[in-house]
Amino acid sequence: MRSLPIRLYIGPMSMRAGQAAAREESARLEPNSLGFQKAPADTRVVVAMSGGVDSSVVAAVLKREGYDVVGITLQLYDHGAAVKTAGSCCAGQDIHDARRVSEALDIPHYVLDYESRFRDSVMEDFAQTYLAGATPIPCVRCNQRVKFQDLLATARQLGADCLATGHYVRRAEDEQGPRLLAGADRSRDQSYFLFATTREQLDFLRFPLGGMSKDETRALAGEFNLRVADKPDSQDICFVPEGRYVDVIRKLRPGAAVPGDIVSVDGTVLGRHEGIIHFTVGQRRGIGIAAAEPLYVVKLDADRNRVIVGPREALAIRSLRLKEVNWIGPEVPAEGLPVSARVRSTRPPVPATVWLTADGARVVFQDGEEGVAPGQACVFYDGDRVLGGGWIAETNPV
Repeated sequence: MRSLPIRLYIGPMSMRAGQAAAREESARLEPNSLGFQKAPADTRVVVAMSGGVDSSVVAAVLKREGYDVVGITLQLYDHGAAVKTAGSCCAGQDIHDARRVSEALDIPHYVLDYESRFRDSVMEDFAQTYLAGATPIPCVRCNQRVKFQDLLATARQLGADCLATGHYVRRAEDEQGPRLLAGADRSRDQSYFLFATTREQLDFLRFPLGGMSKDETRALAGEFNLRVADKPDSQDICFVPEGRYVDVIRKLRPGAAVPGDIVSVDGTVLGRHEGIIHFTVGQRRGIGIAAAEPLYVVKLDADRNRVIVGPREALAIRSLRLKEVNWIGPEVPAEGLPVSARVRSTRPPVPATVWLTADGARVVFQDGEEGVAPGQACVFYDGDRVLGGGWIAETNPV
């Protein structure tokens, strides 16, 4: 005789009693390592897996701690071209590595095709920024418009409690909510690239490597016997193989390289260039002008298609105007706020004062700065804490 399935009806009172019991059980639990008051096995974590050592270690550590881990890798650009590209994230080999690591860890792994979204939101912006005479940071745009927007939404749809990444930044919480902090290893700190993270996104994000050094991460990769333990770090922008960004711009914007004049800061024509896309502010080599003293690119005048050059002291600036400012500090300052401001990922923060305005912010440096390029970011810190930042729209000389 075939047995019939038994359906158990739970009435409203029983459901409420069960929910109350679950809440009481949750309240008795200490927060787990990700800050949730429930057992790791009941906490689903989506890990953004690039195929590199950092995100692979994140997945391995969380799996060992007993979390319900799901790995997701984004295919961001043409797979056929990506397979031939070494040393960059989200390329063909990296997708393969992420899949193999996931198999070794026995976790589900998905590859999502974000090629169209990435091209529209990141690559087109990259090309347009160069044509406007500015210097873009596509990694910030990728975090802002793809990883921490679309991928985060996908993680929520999968029922995840959080999205974990391999960034070297820290996250802490107090009574006012989550805070974004610089990574403990200053040589690896990536907080500059995450200034556009919103409060809502930060609430859902976790960064398990923030308190570690790269050496510690690689040691863990060896301990877990991960196939990527000795894999080199990415050096290039993922869609710019071998740093040849001009080739990418030409492909996206045919005919973009228009010749023009190279002029000194006093307006004297010194020579010709083959397109402003070949230059960035602060550049010294490859200008193509012979001079008695070293010349630097001081400004790119896109409207007049001119490259303006001068001595190093001409690079000095006193203040900035920012656009698209993101503030994640404790409160919006009513007046000028003393901060430490960072204008490049490779430069340390310096003393400055910031005034938030209706359309952005104004930043004045205590001792000036040099080589600051429109299109880059200026990020504000209070000690280790990231207060926010914005995109450099205009610089003002000393």
